[in-house]
Amino acid sequence: MSAEQAKQPQKMPLRQPTVTKVEVKNFRLLQDATVRFDEDVTVCVGRNNTGKTSLAEILTRFLRTGEISLRFEDFSIGSHQKFGEAYRKYAAGDEAGARELLPEISATVSLSYAGAGEEYGNLGPLIVDLDPDCTKAIVAIRYALKPGAMKELFRDAPEVLTAEWGEPIFVSLIAPRIPHLYERTAVAIDPTDPTNSRTVSMTDVAQAIRVDFVKAQRGLDDEKERPKDQIGKILESLFMVAAKSDDGSFLKTFANRTESALEEIVESLNNHLENMYSKMAPTVEEFGYPGLGNRNFATRTTLDTKRLLSNFTSIRYPGAGGVELPESYSGLGSRNLLMILLTLFSYYREYASRGNKPCVHLIFIEEPEAHLHPQMQETFIHQLGVFKKRFPAADDGEHKWNAQFLVTTHSAHIANRAGFPAIRYFRLNESAENQEAYSSTVLNLAEAPGVDKDFLHKYLTLTRADLFFADKAILIEGTTERIFIPAAIAEFDEKGQKNGAASLSSQYVSIMEVGGAYAHLFYPFLDFLGLQTLVITDMDAAKPGADSKQLEPCCVHEGTSTTNQGIKKWFDKHELSPSQLLQEAEESIPVDGMRGLAYQVPETRDGPCGRTFEDSFILANPGLFEMSVDGSESNLDKELRARGLAKAYKKSDFALTFAITQHDWNIPRYIRRGLEWLLDRNPSDGSAEVDEATDEVSTTSQVVVR
Repeated sequence: MSAEQAKQPQKMPLRQPTVTKVEVKNFRLLQDATVRFDEDVTVCVGRNNTGKTSLAEILTRFLRTGEISLRFEDFSIGSHQKFGEAYRKYAAGDEAGARELLPEISATVSLSYAGAGEEYGNLGPLIVDLDPDCTKAIVAIRYALKPGAMKELFRDAPEVLTAEWGEPIFVSLIAPRIPHLYERTAVAIDPTDPTNSRTVSMTDVAQAIRVDFVKAQRGLDDEKERPKDQIGKILESLFMVAAKSDDGSFLKTFANRTESALEEIVESLNNHLENMYSKMAPTVEEFGYPGLGNRNFATRTTLDTKRLLSNFTSIRYPGAGGVELPESYSGLGSRNLLMILLTLFSYYREYASRGNKPCVHLIFIEEPEAHLHPQMQETFIHQLGVFKKRFPAADDGEHKWNAQFLVTTHSAHIANRAGFPAIRYFRLNESAENQEAYSSTVLNLAEAPGVDKDFLHKYLTLTRADLFFADKAILIEGTTERIFIPAAIAEFDEKGQKNGAASLSSQYVSIMEVGGAYAHLFYPFLDFLGLQTLVITDMDAAKPGADSKQLEPCCVHEGTSTTNQGIKKWFDKHELSPSQLLQEAEESIPVDGMRGLAYQVPETRDGPCGRTFEDSFILANPGLFEMSVDGSESNLDKELRARGLAKAYKKSDFALTFAITQHDWNIPRYIRRGLEWLLDRNPSDGSAEVDEATDEVSTTSQVVVR
């Protein structure tokens, strides 16, 4: 870079920078992930162990000053083999090629700034472009091998690496050396010319971007391990920040007055103790100890104002009859919410008390839903963006708080309230051929192609967004299936476990009632999420009416088409006869990517077929309905009899009778085949939970019906 480029560019002033996106490479499950940040609140959702917390952890480590030490296990699994490939290059004498292949962990942060009102401030060192129209800054933080350290990294490595034994030995050799031979560096990159860059210090980065982390484990529910009130400790932190600040806030005034009051108390106490000591304690001279001469002792009392709030101040709650209750007597939900709010306020105060304020304040909040009931969860995420204005208002508006919140959650209530634009879905990179997933992709729901976002967001808000956290999903039509399918899954699992098979009940399967007319609107969304989904729907056979061309419901073997929109959209055809549908599902259910479609099929080859769930259930259990099986009857006659028996029941009564009251029935074949397909591929992270105390697999049902 030329001397002209190196000097500080003169551009338009700066106002309210924001982090727009972060790119992470080779850190745990984030092998090559890009996360776009919302201006106020970004909500990260997804199944367990998909990299949500890893995002917060890498930025917390990489954007703060001080030494960091990462281990071989922190590198993504997909990058492990590249260590061996780099060594083969090095052993062949190509050290430059080896360094290109050698894995490194990196986080590239893009910031946006615009408007007028302030100078560059702490963002200046990260701006290296000369384009007056450019309002973007990029900084890349790398954790890579130190210059000249490759020989030490590969010292004593075996001459030949083989997949069977060489590489495991090689890994065990180099892994302990990584924390000592790798280092973190930061580079500011020109957004208009990636070849133009400048090395910056971690102090420059930390002064531009401040990072704080509110962890999920907040120490609220373990009284034996909690010697001090947690809220009191946060108040202590607020006091310490106020005592060191020079911003003239009300907390600074409180700290100064406390110091003055304590000085008066200490002076009075010292005089009193000195007088008492002179009367009560013997002097050194009376001991006659050689060498002490006429030395004596004096008493002095010291009170540490910075520890007063944690050691001597407790939070009390008003009770009945004037009795005050201690902090631990309050409900965990109230304490958790108060803890989060005070922690956030303490972070704001630390930010505001600095004379040279950071440009951006990133705050990660991990699982705020702990101990909060659903309504409080929704209120919290709604109010989170408002704190940016409310906290400065407590300082009479003297400071602006340029905060961006990133929330990781497993709460459908929080995901519902956040809205599509703010949600980032962490999805394991799975495929039908390879069930192992070593990395995650972060999806921005606002960018989902072909998705009716307004409809889906309204619908997911009404039915709860369990799809964001489920291992698998089942979409159903109506009330009958909503009542019956969980019972069918229990029956399916019971029979399967007798044969030693796995179960659906040990996985998180979300059952969502979407209606036959709307199921197809979910297809692009499900494909975007990459969630294995079974769609259970009715064939809805129909034929033209006798007096008009309008389609009327009829039995399968006399139908000429289907009125089911979900089936039509699946096959991308508007005219599809029931006989063609039966051919499509003759061997197995129709599958499209990670979606499977289950509609009515005959219980036996070339047998009668139900049009709806009730018809199919009767044909699968003729004995329960005293329906004789007469070989002389045609399939159409049997279907007509089944439809007639079904009409004697209300749909909800039919489902309740056989889901709750009556047992020992057969699952209709189309549903059974769908459940078999859904079970065929287990979630890659292993959703069966193991009890550490007993080492037994939990069989608690995780089927959630919405």
